[in-house]
Parts: sequence; C-alpha cells; structure tokens
Amino acid sequence: MEVTAFDGIAARLRAAGCVYAEEEARLLLSAAVSPEELDRMTEKRAEGVPLEHVMGHADFCGFRIELDSHVFVPRRRTEFLVHQAAEKIRAGDAVVDLCCGSGAVGAVLAELKPGIRLYATDIDPAAVICARRNVSKADGKVFEGDLYEPLPKVLLGSVNVLVVNAPYVPTNAVSSLPAEARMYEDRIALDGGLDGHDIQRRAAIEAGSWLAPGGSLLMETSSRQSAETWRIFQEQGLSSTVVCSSELQATVVIGTK
Repeated sequence: MEVTAFDGIAARLRAAGCVYAEEEARLLLSAAVSPEELDRMTEKRAEGVPLEHVMGHADFCGFRIELDSHVFVPRRRTEFLVHQAAEKIRAGDAVVDLCCGSGAVGAVLAELKPGIRLYATDIDPAAVICARRNVSKADGKVFEGDLYEPLPKVLLGSVNVLVVNAPYVPTNAVSSLPAEARMYEDRIALDGGLDGHDIQRRAAIEAGSWLAPGGSLLMETSSRQSAETWRIFQEQGLSSTVVCSSELQATVVIGTK
C-alpha cells in the first residue's frame, strides 16, 4: 500500500513538472499525518507551491527553519553567508540579522555560536511573525520595521557582526525569476530596485553608525553585482573584500569598520 501511495504521489508530482518528484514524494509521505492531509499537500505542491511552504519548514545548514506561506524561502547559497559570518563571531558578540525573512541566518548563527546577543529585523509583518518563532529559540529578539529603524538605539556603535541578505534582484529581472519565487514569495523580499542595489546601498550607508570598531558587515550579492556592492562598501570607508563559493554559487562581500 505504501509503495502504491508513493508511486501515485511521485507520478502526480512528475506530471506537474517537479524535477525531484521521488524525493519530494518521500518527504510528503513522512510529513503527512493522514491520507487527507497527504492529498492536500500533494495537490498544493502539484499546483506549484514551494515544497518548503507545503511542508511548513525548510532545511537550512542542517537545521529546521519554520516557514509560513509567502515568507522568503532560505536558499542553499545563503549557507555560505552564514559560514562566513560564523568565522567572525566571538562569544558574547552582538549580532544583527538585517532583512531577516524567516530568521534563518540568525537562528543558525545562534546554534553555531551559542551565547551571542542576537537581534533581527524585517519590514514584512508575516516574516517577522515567522522569524520570532525561529529566533526566540536562541533568546534572540526580532523587530518589525525598515532596516535599522526598529533596532534598540543602545546598539549604536556596538554591533560586532552585521549580516545582510537584502533583496538584490533588479526590478526588471523579477519577472524572469522562477514561478515559485514570483508567485509565492512577497515581492518585497525579491526586488532590489532599479539596479538591484537600492537596499544594499541603504544598509551599507548606515552600517558604520551601528558597527563597533573592528566590526564586520557581511552582505550576500551575485557574482555579477559584486563589484558594485564592493564599491558601495568602499565608499562608506569599510575595508572590503569579495569571497565566493563555486560549490554553492554564492558571493558575499565583507567589510570591516
């Protein structure tokens, strides 16, 4: 019976265009608590809803991140940003996860580096609700608002590591993103403005006021956009470098105050 159920689900997903139909079928079978729920989950996935939204969680850096509908799904390439940030963090550091989305980056950093003082912000109310569930496990605090605006002012000049995964897709390129992103993730989490650097630029301009001496700003970008992101950092007086991972196809710019 289980084999028949698996075959049927895999066939439905394959017909819907899911590349990893068999793997996804196994995940759905393991997650559903009833045949009715399994059918609902399979139907949603066949309609194109991201698997992570169907399951209610994402696997990120080996940790389970709770995820709500329409909240940005953490990408595997962003694991590179996490590991680069973890190398900078020391016990007791104040760490800020800006544009936190589900809170995945901050939550994993707290797992990897116990004892940090973790703060996170996002402008999207739905993302903040989701992030609070993930970040609260590490006694972190999540604030709703635009970039630094909601952070406690006591943090000015004392943040040791500032991690930013701001949207960096140019406005005219959003329409060419995969349908899963365009249809099921809020545009505010994707659209980086005309050149893709609008929010990155704003985050970098204000970073100096929040970073402690010797503190680091780490920002995910694309390989094509990295030169401009690096230039933005340099303009703000940050000693900057670009690091890449060919395995994850990931690019991070690191600036030090």
